[in-house]
Amino acid sequence: MENTIFGMTEAQLTEVGMTYGLAALILFLIFIVGNLAWKAKAGKVGTFALFLALTLGMVGFLAKLVIQHFLNIN
Repeated sequence: MENTIFGMTEAQLTEVGMTYGLAALILFLIFIVGNLAWKAKAGKVGTFALFLALTLGMVGFLAKLVIQHFLNIN
């Protein structure tokens, strides 16, 4: 029997963490950027620039998930 953590194998635990844990972190970071724009009174263009610059790295991760879903890659 393989070693288990919380009844899951290491691979299953990693999959859950990368899917739900990272998604929760991304949502929290979006909240932080929105709060930063609000406190800085950035306006529409400034808020767009903040979201574009600070969340661009997340777009790659989300695009990878969408591509994997549509190509049925696990």
